[in-house]
Amino acid sequence: MNLDWSVIPENFWFLMDGAKLTLIIAIIAILFGFAGGILLGMARISKNRAVYGISTGYIEAFRGTPLLVQIFLIYFGLPSLGLQFTPLMAGILALSLNSAAYQAEIFRAGVQSIPKGQMEASRSMGMTYNQSMFHVIIPQALRNSMPTYTNEFITLIKDSSLVMAIGVLELTYSAKDVIADTFQPFVLYIFIAVVYFVMTFSTSRIMRFVERKFAIPGTMGGE
Repeated sequence: MNLDWSVIPENFWFLMDGAKLTLIIAIIAILFGFAGGILLGMARISKNRAVYGISTGYIEAFRGTPLLVQIFLIYFGLPSLGLQFTPLMAGILALSLNSAAYQAEIFRAGVQSIPKGQMEASRSMGMTYNQSMFHVIIPQALRNSMPTYTNEFITLIKDSSLVMAIGVLELTYSAKDVIADTFQPFVLYIFIAVVYFVMTFSTSRIMRFVERKFAIPGTMGGE
């Protein structure tokens, strides 16, 4: 088969529209996943057994099942219960719920990495437990967890390609459409691999900048 690289410039903006939707999906899912991860992470360190049990069950369920199955369950399964979503909404919801489970564990590990003396010191200064958590522990936990959050964000960008399975016209699905017309799978898949690399590498660089900017003085990132 002859490789025809001209299919890239001919379909460039169509593919870029797919890449744009990929980024939109990933950014929305990251934000919702972050918010959900904070709530679940707080629940995971709660002393309330019911709250701890429910959050643990949620996290284990979403981490223990394939993301593609979760996407299918939300898009194809929930309508039988009267909950109907568009492909785009279903994809974002599945990615957000899945990411929340992973980000919850990142947050929990970050909080538990802070020495107990930090809490004791803030409480001895007259702070309540909640004040200590939100003003002392959580800011440090988020800073310490920045490299792990970076990995999760990069993974989420790549995992967004799975929503093509329910018809969302993101980058991978856009390439699939072009391949059907041009019969140039090698060329198109090489191109979208490069596009994904650019997106993930850029995310890594941005997060690294944020990590250095907000690093705790005296740590490796703050040197």
